[in-house]
Amino acid sequence: MTTQTDLLLVEHSAASIPEEPQLGSLPASEAPSLTYSDSSDEPEVEDPPQPVPRRRRASTRLIAQSPLDVQRITGETTTQLIKRCCGGGCCLGLGPKRDGVESEPIELPDNDAYRSLLLKIDQIPITLTGVCELPEQTVFLQPMRRPSTVPSPTGASPLPNPDSTSSLLGQVESKLHSLTLEDLDTRIQPPSFVQPHPPHHVFAARIVNSRELTRPGAEKRTFHFDLDVTNYPDGEGTDFKVGGAIGVMAPNEASMVEEVLDLLLVPRFLRDKPVLLRTTKGRWPTVWGDDMARELVTTRRDLLTWCSDIQSYPPTKQLLRVLGEHATDENERKILLYLCSAEGQGVFCDFRTGPHVSLVQLLHAFPSAKPPLDMLLSVLQPLMPRFYSLSNDPHESYLNRDGKQHRLIEIAVTVHETADWRTGKRQGVGSGFLQRQALRFLEAKERGEKDPELYVPMFKGLMQNPLAKQFKSDGPMLLIGAGVGIAPFRGFVQRRLKTANCANKVWVLQGIRDSHVDELYSGEWGAHEGEVKRVVESRRQGRYVQEEVRAQADLVWYVINAVDGRVFVCGSSKGMGEGVENALVEVAMRKGNLQREEAEEFWRLKKEAGQYIAETW
Repeated sequence: MTTQTDLLLVEHSAASIPEEPQLGSLPASEAPSLTYSDSSDEPEVEDPPQPVPRRRRASTRLIAQSPLDVQRITGETTTQLIKRCCGGGCCLGLGPKRDGVESEPIELPDNDAYRSLLLKIDQIPITLTGVCELPEQTVFLQPMRRPSTVPSPTGASPLPNPDSTSSLLGQVESKLHSLTLEDLDTRIQPPSFVQPHPPHHVFAARIVNSRELTRPGAEKRTFHFDLDVTNYPDGEGTDFKVGGAIGVMAPNEASMVEEVLDLLLVPRFLRDKPVLLRTTKGRWPTVWGDDMARELVTTRRDLLTWCSDIQSYPPTKQLLRVLGEHATDENERKILLYLCSAEGQGVFCDFRTGPHVSLVQLLHAFPSAKPPLDMLLSVLQPLMPRFYSLSNDPHESYLNRDGKQHRLIEIAVTVHETADWRTGKRQGVGSGFLQRQALRFLEAKERGEKDPELYVPMFKGLMQNPLAKQFKSDGPMLLIGAGVGIAPFRGFVQRRLKTANCANKVWVLQGIRDSHVDELYSGEWGAHEGEVKRVVESRRQGRYVQEEVRAQADLVWYVINAVDGRVFVCGSSKGMGEGVENALVEVAMRKGNLQREEAEEFWRLKKEAGQYIAETW
């Protein structure tokens, strides 16, 4: 059914939409090509006077999407928050202090970790209200015991039936077998119960090659990996796709795990000893398993290494409440309970939105707080996989070695860093792990090792990159990206340039800072790289990829209006993503003679039709 919006778009843009080139009727050279242009030659498009609503950046962490999220973070229901809030901003320190509230000075912990928290506390009310309740313990660690399912013989009892005794012994052996550690090297991959999506299990892919794509002077380091997936388990029903993604189950850094165990005073002889883990509900320690009670055998080190995130999330009131409950120093206890109270709500809000805080930092800041490990595991966030786009055509990448053909997939990873109270900079869980693996590989090669045995625990999973879902074997494509967002486009171009007459059907606009230090995959796109790719340098040229989108307006308009034409955008939403989206709207306004609202609707409809695909973060 044709809508009024559709008719409006056709009316305004029909005269300016380029005709679809018929195969065999037009020479390839008549398709629009990348043109050279200066920013001074670009006509300026003035925005209409009405303000445009600002979209939430995808890079902003959305911490609360439901009342349950609010209660998990603050320890109070939304009803309790509404009843307590007077609307005067007093809880945020914006209004006068309430009369009748008696406070006392507090001696603050004297250590660098506490000072780095930047808590604005000088006095604490003597009586605290609305302190969140101690969270329910859902995780229990118990010593291993031999199950006693065979009844002990007594003098008055008749001799047992040999058949029934054999059956009982079989049950005992089966139970004992299930209550033992599995034969799996958890130094290179997580325990098998860490399962993304049944029947998908985590596979330890060996690193065949690794190299740094950026050069000294680059603002961020980016590494490339060739991973051997020859022996990836069959039977999952999915395969690697061009432009697709893999999930990486990155562990917490070993030294950080060791430090947490040290701070909690967990004896060293217990850290790798088998322990019975019992949970009462939830998905943990799996990734996306069923919500159910579990009983399995593991170790304390494996749980902290593979199952709980100890550095990515801001502290919740539940975590602070657990620390406060087990703090033996009275002043530390008062501070932690204050952060969990109604009176400390403003300080708590500033605390969560301030400098990033890890579990190690909290344990150093409040050294007397040493909760049991199983109670701490009950309130920590689960360690989730990180997803990385494939940067090659996985159907065409093979390596002949040892007389065998090995199938390879390739990924590129940019290292994400945040401020750290002790070391200055701390890497993210996923990118930090992959950087350590890359550096270990390169160091081993320098020492003369031929085939270093280093692995990346990964899985295909069911969460495919949206870029792969819309990839078509024919039709023109315009690929727009910046930074590591350009990586999945490399596989698209490799696939396209192997097909005859496709050099005029794929174009790449790549935004970088400086081609001397951070142009990724230069010279690795295929024989026609110079014809299909345009590099825009912000630091050397003072131009951004969104400016090149405006300069290539004819090409953009041709691709998006061609049969099976597609425009792909990939990269950070901060700056690049929003800038490119605005540039595309301006192209539609200029080439389609549309008003801004009509141009935005045009791209929205193209997105619904699968012709405009944006994957930003």
